[in-house]
Amino acid sequence: MPKLTRRSVVKLAAGSAAGLVLGFHLPPREARALETPNDFGSFLNAWLRIAPDDTVTVIVDRAEMGQGVYTALPMLLAEDLGCEWSRVRVVAAPADPVYRNVFLVKEMLSGGQPMGNTANWLVGKLARLFGQQVTGGSSSVRGAYKPLRIAGATARGMLIAAAARRWGVPESECRGEAGVVSHLGGERRLTYGALAAEAAGLRPPKRPNLKQPNEWRLIGQPLPRLDLPAKVDGSAGFGIDVRVQGMLFAAVAACPVFGGTLGRHDPARALAMPGVKAVLPLKDALAVLADNTWRAQQALAAVEIEWTDPPGPLVDSAAIEASLRAALDETGRIAEESGDVAKALAGSVRRLRADYEVPYLAHAAMEPINATARVMPDGVDLWIPTQAQEISAKAAAEAAGTSTDKVRVHTTYLGGGFGRRSEADIATQAVSIAKLAGAPVQVVWSRAEDMRHDFYRPAAACRLEAGLDADGRLLAWQQRLASPSILARIFPPATWIEPDGTAVEGAVKQPYAIANRRVSHTVRSFPVPVGFWRSVGHSYTAFFNECFIDEAAEAAGKDPLAFRLGLLGEAPRQRAVLELAAAKASWGTSLPPGRGRGIALHSSFGSHVALVAEVLVDATGLSVVRVVAAIDCGVIINPDTVAAQVEGSIVFGLTAALYGRISLEGGRVVEQGFDDYPMLKLSEMPVVELHMLESSELPGGVGEPVVPPVAPALCNAIFAATGKRIRRLPVTGQLTA
Repeated sequence: MPKLTRRSVVKLAAGSAAGLVLGFHLPPREARALETPNDFGSFLNAWLRIAPDDTVTVIVDRAEMGQGVYTALPMLLAEDLGCEWSRVRVVAAPADPVYRNVFLVKEMLSGGQPMGNTANWLVGKLARLFGQQVTGGSSSVRGAYKPLRIAGATARGMLIAAAARRWGVPESECRGEAGVVSHLGGERRLTYGALAAEAAGLRPPKRPNLKQPNEWRLIGQPLPRLDLPAKVDGSAGFGIDVRVQGMLFAAVAACPVFGGTLGRHDPARALAMPGVKAVLPLKDALAVLADNTWRAQQALAAVEIEWTDPPGPLVDSAAIEASLRAALDETGRIAEESGDVAKALAGSVRRLRADYEVPYLAHAAMEPINATARVMPDGVDLWIPTQAQEISAKAAAEAAGTSTDKVRVHTTYLGGGFGRRSEADIATQAVSIAKLAGAPVQVVWSRAEDMRHDFYRPAAACRLEAGLDADGRLLAWQQRLASPSILARIFPPATWIEPDGTAVEGAVKQPYAIANRRVSHTVRSFPVPVGFWRSVGHSYTAFFNECFIDEAAEAAGKDPLAFRLGLLGEAPRQRAVLELAAAKASWGTSLPPGRGRGIALHSSFGSHVALVAEVLVDATGLSVVRVVAAIDCGVIINPDTVAAQVEGSIVFGLTAALYGRISLEGGRVVEQGFDDYPMLKLSEMPVVELHMLESSELPGGVGEPVVPPVAPALCNAIFAATGKRIRRLPVTGQLTA
């Protein structure tokens, strides 16, 4: 692992033809310049390339899956580099340990709490050692905000130094901006491209000069996204667009029961069909190879397959739900505790209790799971829409029987990720099939296969108890959660001492001032794979907490907004978004019969969000009319990107709250596609109004924080309109005319 120091954070390595390349320190054998923007060769650790024609190529280490990192991250670097936005180009970073998401691991190890210098250094070392190159946790901008700005400022300092040396003037008399270094005392000017090769041989400045907010020209501006032109004209390369010479196309069917294996099958009919090249048995799946995906899928459907179920009883949804409900009678492992909850509850004038439930959820990205693999004597090429390059490279190496340094990961655009593409099952499968086939193979799952073999958002249950005094003040809060554990599958040591942090996030560290509080968690394991789903545990703890806060407000005889504000004395940022959303939604004004407003507040991934949903419930059913959102996400890099993510999160959250449910019968997932796992339709989309608070705080996440409060705002609005409490999701089917 390269040693990172202040001086080695950025390093120049370039020849006169390649221009200026900026990256972390690498061993000399690897420190070679990029030959072209799309040809990394063995130079795997550059952040910035400046070509003689003044083109600035930024190598982005996070996957672009619609969230805008191919624009936001270059904006950070370009701001402090001082270049023209029109000259910026982007390429995806290769898989390499230097690109590990140190920020995300540090946040997990520290619990998101501030650390002293020594602790920060130690946690940083652990993060670099155990971390992964991964896009997730709404960490891309948060993690890149300082490093990429430093990288840009350092390069600018070196370009200025090169110009000053050439002119024989002090560096203090030179200025770098708009892609040009100019001499303040005269008319001399040199472009960055003309200086790049010379700058490559200079030492980076010890203290790069970062711009102050009043000097920003790019940060905070609604700059056009760099990835949009290609996505509009169809030239953008997603995983399913990859084409390699001699490539075959594979359709696969895996055992519909988790843990089952492939049994008897007859390939004769498939092999007789046009274009079919082979039928390949795997341990738990069958692959059919053909000259295009359609023919492969048709041939696969013609094969009669018998599956061997795993030993033991086959689970169904009813048994899972009963097990989770029973777990709520257990104390569980304590995740957070303060005061004396039992005493406070016993002394309360009014006590209330409610149980909540949420089901498994699929990711259901529009682009189905896919990857293209080529296994050759000199290594493996893997073209894949992935959120986790290193994990994919390791899986590919194991499947091919080689080492990870022989795997070349080519990250494509992702047609939706939401956490699903942090898994490496498709990398293993594609490489295994390509190795057997002896040819490049593209594997594209059918929609049914995608739905049946996800790593699902865990199902969860929650029991909440609260105690109020005679004045309606909240004295006690007890919360028992039960769910499967994601970390127990991915990294078991994380659950040996403490409860799974992803299972209780959003339930702990609430902004509400409640003196007596206890949160516990009980793990229930089922043979259903679980994984990260957009906003993870926050996706259900916000539903539990914010709906129950509304119930407590009703029991106290108080307005839901006023009740929340009374608990936010030490949370000014949360108070601000709550007040803003309420004001913009005209909270407290009357509505016609059948209409209702609901409010919800939640903080996650460094941002604070308040939503007000307005619904109409009449003889035709439920309509979500309007959603007013207020967000404090710290420094805003690109307001257009923030707006797009907020709107997309509301669509995502409403889809899950209204319709989302993965159910099991006989160990098999029932849902097969968008007919029985529907998405929100255009005709169902509410009016969305977004209000962003200006802030000088460090950037927070944007891709996930808006999802959690959607469900509780919706359900609280339904209560306001109908008087009916919604305590389990999805909503559909629970309302009658």
